[in-house]
Amino acid sequence: MHVLASAYMATSRRLHLFDLDGTLIRGSAAAVEISRQLGLSEEIAELERSFLLKGLAPADFAVQARELWAELTEAQVVAAFEGAPWLHGIREVWAEIRAGGDYCAVISLSPDFFVERLLDWGVHAAHGSRWPAVPFTAPVDREGILNAAAKVKIADRLCAEFGVTLDDCVAYGDSMSDAEIFAAVPQAVAVNADHHLSGLATFTYMGGDLREVYELVRGHG
Repeated sequence: MHVLASAYMATSRRLHLFDLDGTLIRGSAAAVEISRQLGLSEEIAELERSFLLKGLAPADFAVQARELWAELTEAQVVAAFEGAPWLHGIREVWAEIRAGGDYCAVISLSPDFFVERLLDWGVHAAHGSRWPAVPFTAPVDREGILNAAAKVKIADRLCAEFGVTLDDCVAYGDSMSDAEIFAAVPQAVAVNADHHLSGLATFTYMGGDLREVYELVRGHG
C-alpha cells in the first residue's frame, strides 16, 4: 500500500505539469485508446510511427486522425478514457498536491475532448489540442493543435494564473514532445521515458504508480 504523507507542505507554492500520453497513460496514448474503440489499431499505429520516426507534424497527425475517427461517438470516447491503462494513484497525488497548497495541470498534444475529462479527477487545469466536438461536424483547426513549444507557452500562462513562475514548476513527461518543457523548469521527472529525455530529467521513474513518482519530488521544492 502506498501512503502519501499528508503533513507535507512546500516552502513555496509549486505547479506540477503533467504530460498525458505515455506518462499518465502507461505505454499508450489517447489516440491509441480512441482508435482501439473503432477497430483502427493498425491504422493509428502507422500514424504514430510517422509522427515519432518520420517527423509528421502534430497538426498533420491530427488532420489524418480526424479522418480515421470520422464515425467517433461520445460513448466511444468515454470507453476509451475509462479503459486506458492509467497509472495508479493519480487522484490521490492530485489531492495531495492540492492539500499542500500547490497546483497541478495537464498539458497534452492529445484532443481536448479527451484531456479535459481529467478535470473530474482533481487537476486544476487540463489543456489539450483544440478539436471539434464529438460527433464531428467540422474539420480540425490546424491552429488549435499543440506542439512541444506550445507546452511552454501554456505553462507560462498557467504560472501567471496561479501566481508562480517557471522556476516553481515540476514537469513530468516521457518523450520528445516534453523536451522543451523539461529544459524550461528546474525539476523534471522522466516517467517510463524514451531516450529523448536523457540528460534533461532530475529524476527517472519506471513503473506504474504516480504516488511513487511524486515521492521523488516531495520536499525538493
